[in-house]
Amino acid sequence: MNQSVDLPFVVFPGTQGQRTRAAAIAEAGGLQAAIDRGLLPRRLDVTLSEALVLGLLKQGVTKYLAIFGHGSTDLGEVLRIYTEAGVTQVFNFRNEVEMAHAGTALAWAWGEPCAVVTSIGPGALQAMAGSLAAACNGVGVYHIYGDETTHGEGYNMQQIPKPQQHLYGQMTALMGQSYVLHTPEALRDALRRGTQCVHHPSKAGPFYLLLPLNTQPQVVQDLNLAALPERLQVSRAAVADESVLAEAAALLRRHARIVIKAGGGARGFAGAVRALAERTGAAVVLSPGSTGVLPDAHPQNMHVGGSKGSISGNYAMAEATLLVAIGTRAVCQADCSGAGYPKVQAVINLNADLSDVAHYNRTLALQGDIGAVLGQLLQALPDAPQEGPVAAERERWLAECAARKQAWRQFLHGRQSLAPMHDEVWQRPVLTQPAAIKAVCDFARSVGAVKFFDAGDVQANGFQTVEDDAPGETFTESGASYMGFATCAVIASGLAQSPRYAIAFTGDGSFMMNPQALVSAVEHGARGMVVIFDNRRMAAISDLQRAQYGTDFRTHDGVAVDYVQLAASIGGVKACWGGGTRETLQAALAEAHAHPGLSVVHVPVFAGTEPEGGLGAYGVWNVGNWCADVQRRYRDAEI
Repeated sequence: MNQSVDLPFVVFPGTQGQRTRAAAIAEAGGLQAAIDRGLLPRRLDVTLSEALVLGLLKQGVTKYLAIFGHGSTDLGEVLRIYTEAGVTQVFNFRNEVEMAHAGTALAWAWGEPCAVVTSIGPGALQAMAGSLAAACNGVGVYHIYGDETTHGEGYNMQQIPKPQQHLYGQMTALMGQSYVLHTPEALRDALRRGTQCVHHPSKAGPFYLLLPLNTQPQVVQDLNLAALPERLQVSRAAVADESVLAEAAALLRRHARIVIKAGGGARGFAGAVRALAERTGAAVVLSPGSTGVLPDAHPQNMHVGGSKGSISGNYAMAEATLLVAIGTRAVCQADCSGAGYPKVQAVINLNADLSDVAHYNRTLALQGDIGAVLGQLLQALPDAPQEGPVAAERERWLAECAARKQAWRQFLHGRQSLAPMHDEVWQRPVLTQPAAIKAVCDFARSVGAVKFFDAGDVQANGFQTVEDDAPGETFTESGASYMGFATCAVIASGLAQSPRYAIAFTGDGSFMMNPQALVSAVEHGARGMVVIFDNRRMAAISDLQRAQYGTDFRTHDGVAVDYVQLAASIGGVKACWGGGTRETLQAALAEAHAHPGLSVVHVPVFAGTEPEGGLGAYGVWNVGNWCADVQRRYRDAEI
């Protein structure tokens, strides 16, 4: 017969010391203050787990998003003690992808540093998959994963079954910057590299710390707290060569048909971008992630441009002779797979990253902090041509662009004001996605909510719809287009120091990627709304298949889901049916917003072959059977 074995319960001998140190830090109000007041010695004998928590405190990281497992029990115990003392905060989750997205949103939209903690194996792989959103959007987050032991005594559970060292560390190193803490004393180097990645001034990203199971409880002897790296602080870099600035100014004076492409890196410098545009008579084209850099109604704001784009944005890209690229990675959705500027003769590129600033041919590369370089450029260009052929042509250029912007506005109004259309799946008239998204955007503006857009058709129609007047009103995860991001991002409103009402715009497919986010949002006190635009299909892919091959294939199913009933089954969630008209949707939004916590609005939307169901595409894209044509255009492009 089987006999149970009672494992001995061992009180870790350092627990009382951890409590004492945590209490000292809490009393002083911070790690450095505790040292300065003599409440904490400068040198300590502590475990690697506690040393890591202390090191991250020194960099301002106090919030941990965690799913603990057998690969992180020691770190979890330290965080328990420090959290009970009020030094750290730990938020538990149900799914690692969901957790990674919430951490990305917290750092991206609220500017709060945080760390994501998982166990070893599948949990770490899921968190790493979710970190793609942070990597693609330049968001710095610490990712701390358990890892196999370092003594090689045999396979550890959930270790990759391959006789090779540090395989998880190798995988994370491919995604970004990674460090395996094989030796506790290596923490100093790890945290220095960590802050250089997470707090990078222009190209931040996730930093992966791998904690082997056996090194977490190992004691670091005589740890010098003063030697632990502080948060990275670097001076702003400007262009040292004044002749290059003079050459850029000369190009801006000489060309009349100028387009400024403002990428995500321009978000923090909206005022300077506007000043440059107004001084040079440039048309400003936005990327999906930079809406609000110029107010929507500004006459020189041509809206988004790229593979999806807009009538006005893509016209400005296609007809300009000088491109001023500001903080853009030139991804396919931003520059039509390299074919978006067929008439451009020269490029002025402002970027801190060498590969991005030198992406195009015929480029005058102004490498440095975008704000500093914009200031230098404005100084080198005190005024614009007031008369002569350049000034006259510049007036014609802006008039042409204004006409295209008016055409785009009229087109948008026509599509957004359509009456409900009969849908074959719903078997009744329902709102089109453009009409429904416009209604929710207008509501978000009326209540001052921050908008998060998910991947797919909702995202594409969304960045074509939004009318932002400042950066930070909308966050579109277009870097990775990670399905489920928006719903998870709402959780961050409950984690943030200064909460802001958040509305997630998500499709039915994206929502089902991470529905457990509703539970986490309630658990952590988020106040916000998830709006599910339900067309029972992957509409973006259906439309792409029909455009390329004449028919769609396996992009929808016949299973109906009652999202109101699903959401209402979760305690604390207010679930509302959006109905099939603007009036019913507006009433549902108001009812949902009145709820003091998390709410869900389920909106049926039209999906069909009629073009009125969407907002269309205005550029080219290197995908499917379009590749040959786009690559031909790219070969013909000389920049």
